[in-house]
Amino acid sequence: MFWTEDVAAKCSGPQIINDSKTPSGRVHVGALRGVLIHDAIFRTLREKGIEARYLFGVDDYDPLDEIPAGKGEHFEKYLGQPLCNVPPPDNSPATDMAEHYIQEFFEIFEELGVTVEKYRMRDVYQSGRFNSAIDTILQNAATVRRVYKEVSNSDRPETWYPFQTVCENCGRIGTTEVFAYDGREVSYRCRPDTVKWARGCGHEGRVSPFDGHGKLPWKLEWVAKWMTFPVTIEGAGKDHSTKGGSRDVSAACLRGIFGKEPPLNVPYEFFLVGGAKMSSSRGVGASARNIADLLPPEVLRFLMIRTKPNSPVNFDVKEEGIIKLYNEFDRFLSRAVHEKNATPDEACVYRIAELTPEGDYYNANFQVVSALVQMPHLDVIEQVTKRKGAPLTEIELRHLNQRIASAKVWVENYASEEEKTHLQETLPARAQELTAAQRAFLHRLADVLPETQWDDDNLQAKIFEVARTTPIEQPVAFKAIYRVLLDREQGPKAGNLLAFLEPGFVIPRFRDPALAFDKLEFWRQTATSEADLAKWLTQQGEKIAGSTWITAMEGNVASFEITYTLKDGKRQLKRVLLEGQNVENAAQGLLARLPIVGPGTTGGGGSVA
Repeated sequence: MFWTEDVAAKCSGPQIINDSKTPSGRVHVGALRGVLIHDAIFRTLREKGIEARYLFGVDDYDPLDEIPAGKGEHFEKYLGQPLCNVPPPDNSPATDMAEHYIQEFFEIFEELGVTVEKYRMRDVYQSGRFNSAIDTILQNAATVRRVYKEVSNSDRPETWYPFQTVCENCGRIGTTEVFAYDGREVSYRCRPDTVKWARGCGHEGRVSPFDGHGKLPWKLEWVAKWMTFPVTIEGAGKDHSTKGGSRDVSAACLRGIFGKEPPLNVPYEFFLVGGAKMSSSRGVGASARNIADLLPPEVLRFLMIRTKPNSPVNFDVKEEGIIKLYNEFDRFLSRAVHEKNATPDEACVYRIAELTPEGDYYNANFQVVSALVQMPHLDVIEQVTKRKGAPLTEIELRHLNQRIASAKVWVENYASEEEKTHLQETLPARAQELTAAQRAFLHRLADVLPETQWDDDNLQAKIFEVARTTPIEQPVAFKAIYRVLLDREQGPKAGNLLAFLEPGFVIPRFRDPALAFDKLEFWRQTATSEADLAKWLTQQGEKIAGSTWITAMEGNVASFEITYTLKDGKRQLKRVLLEGQNVENAAQGLLARLPIVGPGTTGGGGSVA
């Protein structure tokens, strides 16, 4: 079963799913993994007819304990205050810091088709909804201290109470320490040394803990949420789900104080970008907004939910990584909808990745789109329509426009110079680094292109054929094409690339006089030994349908070239060099020694000057 099916199998009766986020800065992309994991569970439960709600909390009563990257001048003086009480950055229309950062995050929810019931912790506390839970937890402070010691080996003095008030003097909540509770009020100190990131004012006082005058530490706030809402499913990140970690502490407090079992946990690993964990406060990695701008909603959902939660997701924004992601998504689309041969897991992944069911549609290859957007002389929609062979539907046009936008964002913000497709107006200087074999390949390709139908598939097939009959390894052949056209070692599918260009540009480029080569050096680079040829023939066996051969001379060196035709119609050339000997006799001796020449007609020898 797909992992969401496994979670659903553990559920019975109505379910309440909960997730939350502390908006202390621009929300990083890693936070989207929890959002989409919970959304995938929510959708699966609904599919199975199980009543479910998806709650999402804004932990805006948490203290400001880290300053968003580059915002020190504005926020430093508010360290320790509740996020909902901190003014937003300059020129922001938001009412406070928390709203400034969470609104961008919620906009992404809408784009991703995530529907949640939102709540803000300021409202939960100030409305008195947590009053009962707060009183019970404070009355059982000794139990909390015991759990901290037994579960996480964390010592708390007998005067420590699991609550922090908003200081009546300085407005900070992160610097206060409660040391007594009489059932109506708590006694507290605003200590200068409670934390390293903020300095308390030293005020001491007594205040009611109810109706928003303070908050529970987040491990106990978890407990209050689970009891009050009440939550039945809530996953937690790897850092919270380790043995003796935050989740274990909260679960033990729930059992010890309220005698209830904790919600079903779905532990999930980190989301990595290029192998690095994200951090919004340090500005490390990509924000959720950045990735949502880069990837269309369905592709981003697919990226987040296809991997089991307990395995990390490592997204590589380099060319190879993003193309691989798009190709995998397209494969799931094809198997689930077009070919209808998807496995149950593949069908489930694609169904959850979709915003809404759209049926079968033509999706342009992302690598093709990314190349097209970098060629100003081409109209992307026109080129894709030509490749489809029919007008694009409204759905297809929408998806294409998303991929065009994605490709432009990738090129402008993530692609290295080596990954960008810059068509070279003249032969690049680095083309001089091409080997004689690569140059010969380009010349031979130029010779056959005038008779080749100028479309993606026929051009791609011709490139492969010329590589086999040069002969040259395919990756080396493609590098030659990319080098002389783009001054790169890789690029979009070569057949597509040539199809984008005019024959009058491509053919002269491949025949450029600066790409002249030494024939003898070319032969030496592409020749095989008699032993290796015999080994290849033995491996091919009955795949060979026929063969022809010729010899060509350069000085006292003969190139003995056998072209094998395989039963699948492909041709493969093998070259053996014969030096300083009677070429005709040597060729006949070589033919006699080979284990297989092929049952077809064998051409005569002779020398070609």
